[in-house]
Amino acid sequence: MRGVVMYGPGDFRVEERPEPKIEAATDAVIRVVAACVCGSDLWAYRGTDAIQAPSPIGHEYVGVVEQVGDAVTTVKPGDFVVGGFSVSDNTCENCRAGYQTSCVQREWINDLGAQAERLRVPLADGTLVATPGTPEDDLVPSLLTTSDVLATGWFAASAAEAGPGKTVVVVGDGAVGLLGVLSAKHFGAERIIAMSRHEPRQRMAREFGATDIVTERGDEGVARVKEMTGGFGAHSVIEAVGTQQSMLQAIRSTRPGGHVGYVGVSHGVTLDGQELFFSHAHLHGGNAPVRRFLPELIDLVWKRQLDPGRVFDLVLPLDQAAEAYQAMDERRAIKVLLKP
Repeated sequence: MRGVVMYGPGDFRVEERPEPKIEAATDAVIRVVAACVCGSDLWAYRGTDAIQAPSPIGHEYVGVVEQVGDAVTTVKPGDFVVGGFSVSDNTCENCRAGYQTSCVQREWINDLGAQAERLRVPLADGTLVATPGTPEDDLVPSLLTTSDVLATGWFAASAAEAGPGKTVVVVGDGAVGLLGVLSAKHFGAERIIAMSRHEPRQRMAREFGATDIVTERGDEGVARVKEMTGGFGAHSVIEAVGTQQSMLQAIRSTRPGGHVGYVGVSHGVTLDGQELFFSHAHLHGGNAPVRRFLPELIDLVWKRQLDPGRVFDLVLPLDQAAEAYQAMDERRAIKVLLKP
């Protein structure tokens, strides 16, 4: 089968990979209908994250079940399914608490490589969720977002306690930040301030529910938010980048007693204990427990109450994955959908 293989920074190729097979009774093998490039994949593409070449990549996927192991009971061949970016049994104490990305049996889908024609999914019963039927083609992009970026934006908005009467600031205008805007809007936030310098992303943020755009960054961005909130800062802040600047900007934009939902994959972030102590800010986040939210998000998409698939502004065949990475790296595309 064809799949994306990483060889080094900027050197991601589509080539033949071994066909996935059932290796354990709890496995499923799916035919990937759609996958995509994640902003977090760019850390490896840019050389920030180490690569053990050659290795597969890709963790966002929807598809049709082709085979299941003897122990799998919740999905069957022919089902259209969505899965999260990590494997979970959905029964351990961490999973039952709603943190399936901390499952005691966790595996990362990236290591299995979802940017491919087929994918083996371990612990299928705890990882995959079947849709009510075969979706119409126009629903596929939105269902694909539930496997990561929508669920991650949703988790960030939830962790930031976005809701009625709240002012929400979103730091980061990538796909997760934009869907954090959509999530905050769905949660009933009164005011949503998107931090963005890029006109296409500003436009999409407004389409998703942003009421204000702030172009300043760092301390200037903090000062602008404080000015817009009577000097207090926001009730809720979503951090969707993962850098030192973005994390400090998020914390410093939060009013005392406010909440930061941080979901940007952390790179080089360190926090000063004394500043945090006197901020009175609540911090919660990390890698999103996608499996917790999948049933609700699939239902909202299926009923066309959410349309997050608009975040894909470029669709390419799998064989053009190298161009997909380049387009996102150069910010010519917000998010690229790949069709095997």
